[in-house]
Amino acid sequence: MQRRRLVTTGLLLGSGLSLAQTSLPPLASGSDSPTTAPPRFTVPLDLLQSEVAKRYPMRYPVAGLVNLDLNAPRLSLLPEQNRLRAVMPVTAAGAALPRTQQGSFTVDFALRYEHADRSLRAHQLKVYRFRFPDLAPEAVEMLNTYAPPLAEQSLREVVLYQLQPKETAMADLLGLRPGRITVTVQGLAVELVTQPL
Repeated sequence: MQRRRLVTTGLLLGSGLSLAQTSLPPLASGSDSPTTAPPRFTVPLDLLQSEVAKRYPMRYPVAGLVNLDLNAPRLSLLPEQNRLRAVMPVTAAGAALPRTQQGSFTVDFALRYEHADRSLRAHQLKVYRFRFPDLAPEAVEMLNTYAPPLAEQSLREVVLYQLQPKETAMADLLGLRPGRITVTVQGLAVELVTQPL
């Protein structure tokens, strides 16, 4: 197994091929000892941010009384927790409110790889309360009953990053696929592991 990993890492490094020609750096072993760590690639935060922004805004009606418009979240890395944080700007408007309100809520989440569409997706969401500074506390409390399902729906529907076939062509040839995802100060470090038979 170690011999195969050495050969695989050597081929990937020797090819000089990056998983994304302009966005991602070449594959690297991730340590000085290629026998102890699988090859991996990094998805930087600015690339994640730009990809997520393409999928917003989103509108969610609440009980027929209020529409919540979610704008592109501001992402940040939480490497000590191996999670990401998303601050979601929200605009609330509708018959139940005297005027349009600006607010936000925050979600922390881990990441998983979905092989079916080669995407990185949010999971294990931790949702924090809505914040609407100019809205009456009772109205904010009402909206907060909808915060967890809204976060689940909005983020689980969003692909944070989707690998293109050209980005994984070399890994596919070598029988590798993305495995563990680690949040680092540089971005997401995605390990490449042997595909199951």
